[in-house]
Amino acid sequence: MKGYVFHGPGHAVWEEVPDPAVKEPDDAIVRVEAVTICGTDLHILKGDVPDVRPGTVLGHEAVGEIVETGGDVRTVRPGDRVLVSCVSACGRCGYCREGMYGQCRGGGGWILGHRVDGTQAEYVRVPYADLSVYPLPGALADEDAVLLSDIFPTAYEVGVLNGRVRPGDTVVVVGAGPVGLAAIATARLFAPERVVAVDLAAARLQAAKEFGADAVADANEAPEQLIADLTGGLGADVAIEAVGVPETFELCTRMVRPGGHIANVGVHAAPATLHLEDLWIRNVTITTGLVDTHSTPTLLRMAAAGRLPTRRMVTHTFPLDRMQEAYDVFGNAAETGALKVVLGVPQHEVVAVHPTA
Repeated sequence: MKGYVFHGPGHAVWEEVPDPAVKEPDDAIVRVEAVTICGTDLHILKGDVPDVRPGTVLGHEAVGEIVETGGDVRTVRPGDRVLVSCVSACGRCGYCREGMYGQCRGGGGWILGHRVDGTQAEYVRVPYADLSVYPLPGALADEDAVLLSDIFPTAYEVGVLNGRVRPGDTVVVVGAGPVGLAAIATARLFAPERVVAVDLAAARLQAAKEFGADAVADANEAPEQLIADLTGGLGADVAIEAVGVPETFELCTRMVRPGGHIANVGVHAAPATLHLEDLWIRNVTITTGLVDTHSTPTLLRMAAAGRLPTRRMVTHTFPLDRMQEAYDVFGNAAETGALKVVLGVPQHEVVAVHPTA
């Protein structure tokens, strides 16, 4: 088969690789039908994730069809159309028993495209298949479903749930890329008074409005003052950091109110300064996290019911063998306007379900 293989910082190639095979009795082999590219994949290519060894097939998000399973797999079988989660769960360790699958100590966690070959290929081996793939409703198209592998669970769990968004809150989302947009959309499920988006790019601020932001602010034009004006000087109840650079994290600490929450979602490659000389007295809660994907079944039901704006986030589609072009488009989003790129996207018959009288 072919896959997109990492060969070191700045170098990856769509090339021939060995077909995956069942190695453990809880493995499944999935024929990939749709994949997407994550900002974390760009971090890997830059050399920011040294755990990824040269020779690894990248990617941790996919939709596809089960073609083979190990003898212990019980929840799926060949022919099933499934979502491949970005996080694998052994289901037995202490963290998995608490639903903290991202911290799995039994060989799972974020392994696809990280410690084992990933999904940006024609086929992928998925360990711990019973807890790491999800059968898909027939009404949910590949382009929608693949966004539930990572960015929607990440935004919802690490941003909205960790940030404790509540009805009537003022929520500020710093970074209107794909994860930030998903945070805006899922924050609205909790009926905040307002959601404010902060970004440098006018196109992404416009996208933020389309995904539900009530107000937007250019990061270079004193967003702290806007938040102060909107809240009577108090500050945001929840600040969600969705970029991953020191400046945006520190901006969140200046915009949050006393007693508020800062939910860091961005992947940081450099240290950020924690100004405890200002924060120690303000009762601020700061959370970080790797997605656990415990919310995936809920999000799948909501997407199938049309309650999540998944399709609007897909700006470019490609066949699998144009992986490098897709990376170029996604990696130069400021010029291309890309939000999410999806590769593969074969056509399935989508059956609309209408309630009976």
